[in-house]
Amino acid sequence: MAYGSPERLEDVPAYYADIRGGRPIKPERVEELVERYRRLGIEDGSPLNAITEATRVALERELGIPVFTGMKHWTPRIAEAVAQALGTGASTLVGLVLAPHYSPLSIAGYRRQLEAALGGGAELAFVERWGTEPGFLDLLADRVRGTDAHVVFTAHSLPVEGAGDYEEQLLETSAAVAERAVLGDRWSFSFQSESPTG
Repeated sequence: MAYGSPERLEDVPAYYADIRGGRPIKPERVEELVERYRRLGIEDGSPLNAITEATRVALERELGIPVFTGMKHWTPRIAEAVAQALGTGASTLVGLVLAPHYSPLSIAGYRRQLEAALGGGAELAFVERWGTEPGFLDLLADRVRGTDAHVVFTAHSLPVEGAGDYEEQLLETSAAVAERAVLGDRWSFSFQSESPTG
């Protein structure tokens, strides 16, 4: 499962409305988001959706079982992926969000959508967090090992009331990667985003 991303600029307002869940959106916020997607070159294809699809294909090949993509805020939806999986006769579904750190605001929302779509139609095995899995840590460490630069680990911010121990998990992953890459004290952590509400 992934957050999802629109494929065309004209879909950005509907996408943003889905994220906001019916809460009012100031027109200037929609314009800002449309401009960000314009700068990403979304009309040529969503890089986020392409990464999600490449991950799905790789998982399917590696595991030798059908893997389906469900998006939290775009298409294909989580419910569509569940319907496809159940259509294969699956008796157990494994839910994996392409975000390694758990928070009640984020990952729990994916799980709620998945459970609602499943409706008791199969057993659910859900991966809540994977930010300290050795393969993930090794992958990140390989990307920064040997650099003389100061490494800044970043993640998307979340409102404090919905974060749980999210920040602690991020720091745990960062410290583990820094240790594996032998960065010493040449690393730090920073949130890379903040909502317009602060």
